[in-house]
This record gives sequence, structure tokens and C-alpha cells, in this order.
Amino acid sequence: MNVLLTRMLSKADPSQVPGLSRFFKTGPGQYGEGDKFLGIKVPVTRAVVKECWRSVSFQDLEECITSPYHEVRLAALLALVEVFSHAGKRPPIKSGVTSTEQGVTKEQCIDFYLSHTARINNWDLVDLSCYPLLGQWLLDKEDRSLLYNLATNGRTIWEQRIGIVSTMTFIRSGQLTDTFRIADILLHHHHDLIHKAVGWLLREAGKRDKAALEAWLGPRASQMPRTMLRYAIERFPDEERRRYLLEKSR
Repeated sequence: MNVLLTRMLSKADPSQVPGLSRFFKTGPGQYGEGDKFLGIKVPVTRAVVKECWRSVSFQDLEECITSPYHEVRLAALLALVEVFSHAGKRPPIKSGVTSTEQGVTKEQCIDFYLSHTARINNWDLVDLSCYPLLGQWLLDKEDRSLLYNLATNGRTIWEQRIGIVSTMTFIRSGQLTDTFRIADILLHHHHDLIHKAVGWLLREAGKRDKAALEAWLGPRASQMPRTMLRYAIERFPDEERRRYLLEKSR
């Protein structure tokens, strides 16, 4: 029995479905068009994952990540984060390929994640999973071309968003270069959800090193989408924010 799926289905609350559907823009032509909801809020999903992640197999995760229900896909991703973070400490997951006795590697978790990016198809699914997985996986590695490739060649805005948001882990470790470089790749992107993501990560980088952010903004602020700029300078003093926005409007 897939305990994660069973527990998630048991938490369905139909009264919450209309609000979640509106919030995640599931109407015709919107970015979440056609997605389905059970009406489960994130804290409830996290509680279920906390109870169940040790009992899931990769087959269970496969069943959940391919679910038509948004919250079940989120549960699969949050469980995968737990499995990844505990990999190598003790065998946390059953698998038809890797036995409990053998344990699971972090690389297996990353391979699973990358093979299911088509199902990671809304901003919350991206933002709650990519940097604890891809960002953490790449933190001690010199080759981070995977993120550059996602940002440049991602098949969807969600894959492209993974490319930038994964750098949150680097920022938290004081490594800002990749965030700025990937922001350059996405500087002229057409979609508002990418503008917000890039601006958010730039803001976080600026919290670590305001001078570095200012240097990056210098030749680019006037070219940036306004939403991206507003997010990036959100923590600046009022006078500085007004100056950047004024220059942008000229």
C-alpha cells in the first residue's frame, strides 16, 4: 500500500478546492491551467510527509509525482527532499531497485527529480523542492552547468525557474556568482513568474552582499523588467529604491 498517497487522499477538503484553484491560476490560459486540487494546505501536507516519508518506495513516489492532484505531487517532492537529506545516514526508503539494506544514494534522488521535471509544474512545487535537492547536490561541486542548462534551455518556465531558484543554497553559503550569472541568462525573459523568481534571488544575494548586488544592477537596472527590479531592491532604503525605479521609468 502506498501510505503517502493514502494519507494524502484522506486529508482532502473539498471546501478549500475553489480557493486553491484560483490562487494557483488553473483557469483557461493561466499558468496552472487544468491542475486539480484536493484542498489540502501546505502545513497539512508537511505533517503527512513527516509521518510517512520513511515508509515510501521510489515506486510510491512515482505514483505520487504523476498524480493529477497538485498536493500529492507536492507530497512526493517533500518526501524526496527528506529521503535525499537522510541518504547515506541510514536506509530510509524501500525500493524495488535498491533494497533497504543497501540504502539509497543522493544521486538516485537527483536522478528521480530530474526525470520528473515535467510534473513539477507550478511555482510552489519548484520553490519547495529545487534548492534543497539540486542546490544542495551541487553545493560542493565545481560543475554547475546543469542549472545553466535549465535556465537557458528549459522546456518550460518551471524548468527555467528551477535553474535560478536552486541557487538559493549557494547564496546561503555565501556563494553569489551563479545567481548573478543565471540572472543574466534570464534578464530578458518574457514571463512574470521568472521575473519574480530572479528578483527574489537577487534580493537574497543582496542581503549577503549589497555592494555586489549594486554592482550587478549598475548596467542592468534600466533593462530589467520592472517586477524583477522591484523584487531585487525591496530591501534597499526608500530613497535608493525610488532612485532605481525613477531611472527605470526614464
